[in-house]
Amino acid sequence: MLKTRVSLLISALLASGLCLAEDKAPAADAAVLPANVTIATVNGVAYPLDVFRMFFMERLQEAQGENDPAFQQQAFNEFMTMVVAAQEAQKRKLQDAPDVTAALDVQRLKVLSNAALADMARGIQVTDDELKKAYDEVKKNATRIEYKARHILVKDEAEAKKVIKELDKGADFGELAKKKSEGPTGKNGGDLDWFNADQMVKPFADAVAKMKAGTYTKEPVQTQFGWHVINLQETRTAEPPKFEDAKPQLTALVQRQKLGQEMSKLRDGAMVDLNEEVVKVSPKTDEAAQPAKTDADKKDEDKKDKK
Repeated sequence: MLKTRVSLLISALLASGLCLAEDKAPAADAAVLPANVTIATVNGVAYPLDVFRMFFMERLQEAQGENDPAFQQQAFNEFMTMVVAAQEAQKRKLQDAPDVTAALDVQRLKVLSNAALADMARGIQVTDDELKKAYDEVKKNATRIEYKARHILVKDEAEAKKVIKELDKGADFGELAKKKSEGPTGKNGGDLDWFNADQMVKPFADAVAKMKAGTYTKEPVQTQFGWHVINLQETRTAEPPKFEDAKPQLTALVQRQKLGQEMSKLRDGAMVDLNEEVVKVSPKTDEAAQPAKTDADKKDEDKKDKK
């Protein structure tokens, strides 16, 4: 067994699983190593490989980096630092501090909750009928209008009105954009390519939605970026993806919906005994408990009041 100080660099080699060595090829395939195999013993305490694997995967996701030797080395050193810091906390009896105990309880709840949700999700079956129903709903909401437009962006309204007058006299919009526009698209003739209303700030999107293809705004449009003169070139209806292409996303969507329903059942079936000295519960008023009044009910009441 190799013994070293934490401060020394250790080469962490991760392929399909994890191996640690020092200038040597891994002696065994990490993928077949048992999860409880010891990765390191620090001050007499053994730490299993699966603990480091979990730490490493979390760090890899957080960093969104590449699983290369430099990152593996960094992650291993961070793990060792965490280990010795945790051991120091135990020496100081900090695990008994109320805030530390509460934080540990929260982390345990999170881990168990995520494990339960993942296990429940694996057991959820999705039928073709459910997928088709979800697809019809998505298709109904996904169909939207897209716009192809150009714009000229200037600092003030007076300058924008001058641009409009030049366009009224027959100036070429693209050439005018190259000369006058202060936005990043000016060099390309103000071309914004295809976009939908959600991709633009509201005043710009509202103005484009009222335009006809082939026209430009007769009044400048103000946004937080300045004053715009807009030329709408074309519109089209964006089509949703085909059913077969969307199947993976639809499956995940239906699974989330079913999982939400299962969780609602669990919550509704849970016996909860609240400490009312800590949790203040607003009592239901008689008015809140009554069904909503219809227009007919209100008319009847008005008639009674007049009598």
